Amino acid sequence: MVDIIYSGMDKLLPFQWLAPVFMKKALLALLCVAPACAAMGVLVVNFRMAFFSDAVSHSAFTGVALGLMLAVNPMITLVLFGVLVGLGITRLRSGSELPSDTVIGVFFSAAVALGIVIMSHRRSLGRYLEAFLYGDVLAVSRGELAGMFALLVIVLAFVGYSYNELFLIGLNEDLARTRGTRVRLYNYAFSVLLALVVTVSIRAIGILLVTAMLIVPAATARSLARSAGGMFWYALAAAVISAVAGLAASFHFDTATGATVILIAAILFALSYPANIILRR
Repeated sequence: MVDIIYSGMDKLLPFQWLAPVFMKKALLALLCVAPACAAMGVLVVNFRMAFFSDAVSHSAFTGVALGLMLAVNPMITLVLFGVLVGLGITRLRSGSELPSDTVIGVFFSAAVALGIVIMSHRRSLGRYLEAFLYGDVLAVSRGELAGMFALLVIVLAFVGYSYNELFLIGLNEDLARTRGTRVRLYNYAFSVLLALVVTVSIRAIGILLVTAMLIVPAATARSLARSAGGMFWYALAAAVISAVAGLAASFHFDTATGATVILIAAILFALSYPANIILRR
């Protein structure tokens, strides 16, 4: 199946930089990760949960450390630990009078501290972390690519089904409850899915930059869109353009792919302001 897709890419996208198989695989990975991040990013911006996604992404540091220490595939422990942190934050936010940023800050600090303790105890593990810190989309395996595609389908299905409810919850939870929305269920589902998107995307974008993949396309969309639905489509477009242009630029200039993708996304964000002025005339 993948070989058929590669053959189709050669016919539809006959670019020199896409000739190697690893570049085709990298493009497919980014075309799975970027739209998933954009779709969730619109809701992250609406929920004001950028700090939440940052806490989950940095908890991946500990997830990787646990996997290396226990001789388990780090991608498994990374995802499981990220989801656990996401659920813990959501549970404590809903059952405590503490401000949300305080709860997130506690989990953020504890998760990072645990990772540092593990790495300081087993210093030999440090050399394995670089690929997770900066991302390595060129080394994504077929199994990981299949997982990214499955996650993209789940994200688009979830967001497509519950976009209006989630948007209303982000605006006013009390109003959402009066209209019969199951706020707690949606909050838990959203938190788990966001944790999955963040942790899976780390393989392509890296721990240091994955939050930017959520926020920057959504911020660009917010500058351009005139409706909630429009914001979703603008975010998807900005994410896909950033992914394709960033991968091509990283090939030609021999730069880190994840960082180049985010830099292109930031340029699009900067251009969105004059574009917004033109569109609203």
